[in-house]
Amino acid sequence: MAKKILTGILIVCAFIFVGCHDIDSGQSLLLSEGMKPRVAVAPVEAGEADVVEQMSANRQAYRAALLSLIAYYNQVGNNMKVQWAKDEINKLDKIPQYNYIAEAVVAPTTLRATQTITEADYMYQEARRIEKRAGRLILIKHEDNLRKALDLYNGIIKKFPTSDKIDDAAYRAAGIHEYFRDYTIAVEYYKRAYQWNPKTTNIARFKAANILDLYLLRKDEALQLYQQALDMDSLNASQADYVKTRINEISKGTAG
Repeated sequence: MAKKILTGILIVCAFIFVGCHDIDSGQSLLLSEGMKPRVAVAPVEAGEADVVEQMSANRQAYRAALLSLIAYYNQVGNNMKVQWAKDEINKLDKIPQYNYIAEAVVAPTTLRATQTITEADYMYQEARRIEKRAGRLILIKHEDNLRKALDLYNGIIKKFPTSDKIDDAAYRAAGIHEYFRDYTIAVEYYKRAYQWNPKTTNIARFKAANILDLYLLRKDEALQLYQQALDMDSLNASQADYVKTRINEISKGTAG
């Protein structure tokens, strides 16, 4: 009796297991871990930008190849393999992809925001429009619009490095990075804002100092920037009082 029960359970389990896969899903043809290509990586002699550019080209080539497969299988009427290729491209599109180059980080600190360039001005206005469209709430924003605005700010820095908008673009981009809690990158963008325009009207030193102080816990750097912010940033009364308090607390070692 026990043997019959055990046999029944095994049969049920087998049916359940088989039922986990859709018909003609191609599961049996998925590459095993041992069969997945393992490309040997040669020592990198190129710079970061070159390596990232090659990686980006490979991303695009992979996706283009899948689209070609879909077109081919559609043409020959192989609907089963059309679905396999569509499934692969859908999963590919869901993989997070990073922009590994932060323009303000790789751009030299010696740039100067000096020239009025019409196209740069237009790009900045468009970026601000898109950023505002992301929403005015501090905690809830349309994040894809923020990324679109960020692309435009970075485009200004990359294409028009002498534009008088590069410090503003860096400052606005820093705020977007700060919203996403990418604090290390945000600090670098805030720094570029005042490095590229020491007389910028943006309170970039204050913003950088606050992140260094509260989130990155780099108190010595924060102290220096707080002191500079008092002298050089256009702080309102509340901000100035806050900075003085933080300078006092960090100097005495009582800062939280």
